[in-house]
Amino acid sequence: MKTIRIGLLGAGDVADLHAEAVNNLAGAELAGLWNRTAEKGKVKAAQYGCRTYSSVDELLADPSIDAVFVLTNMETHCEYTIRAAKAGKHILVEKPAASNIEELREMQKAVTGTGLKCMPVHNYIYEAGIERTKAMIQSGKLGKVTQFYMMYNIHHSDEIRARYPGVIRQILTHHAYTMLYLAGEPKSVSCMRHTVDPTLAPQENVAMATIAMENGILSHLCASFANDDHSGDPWTCMIKVIGTKGSTRYSYRDWVINEPKGAHSQTYYCYPETIKNTATHFIDRVLRQGEEPLSTLEDAIRCQHIIEACERSVEEGRHVILS
Repeated sequence: MKTIRIGLLGAGDVADLHAEAVNNLAGAELAGLWNRTAEKGKVKAAQYGCRTYSSVDELLADPSIDAVFVLTNMETHCEYTIRAAKAGKHILVEKPAASNIEELREMQKAVTGTGLKCMPVHNYIYEAGIERTKAMIQSGKLGKVTQFYMMYNIHHSDEIRARYPGVIRQILTHHAYTMLYLAGEPKSVSCMRHTVDPTLAPQENVAMATIAMENGILSHLCASFANDDHSGDPWTCMIKVIGTKGSTRYSYRDWVINEPKGAHSQTYYCYPETIKNTATHFIDRVLRQGEEPLSTLEDAIRCQHIIEACERSVEEGRHVILS
């Protein structure tokens, strides 16, 4: 079995999870990483057991690297994806995949016809519970699906909230991807947002969207960095699909360790597992077996339409028609 060698662009918190996935996967090797802050990159490289590169160009010029994971800030995803494609590397790009639809189309143009794979991190859909939900919907076991819900209530520190985009871009992007996968195409959206204590950061840290789907399903998406939900039936991170013959649920609360990890005060192990599942699928199924990704740049474009419609709905105070 040919060893697939991976290079990381960026060494932030999410890189820890991708590195763990690569290092634990038979037939894969973490070749090395580049990070904007060189000293932090050296620390992470020692942690992961790989080398560092002095520049993006040096990493992309290494002929032994088969694929790169673009794990930098959103504003650089388009540039690094295009540069990686020109260097002949397959690409896994973290979400949000780009800042706007124009950038996503440029990324799509860069990989079209090259034979290269470019897969946005649409991580929830690689969880076994979501795969089971998809199968139940397709088989008709849930009957006619009427409602889709995705809730997220996990407190993030002021420092983290200040450097992240607002929850519409940072979290509802996940929700929109998952909704597209399970519930279909959206028809119209109405969105509201709120910033708790804007002196800390101007970005919204609570947002809700109600979306009517083309097939009649009604969707409700909710995201908050402002609070945890520790009530008797906590909506920490939950996906629920309800149909006329049954319903199904996926929850971060199914696997919790009482220790901090990354941005979370507790370790909701479903989250790191989704990231590791995504990296594993990309390497084993997409690169090794030649399958098409479950999430594509076209999906990212559709998702970005939803996110921008949410933002227009907030700014203009109206229901936005998507089709």
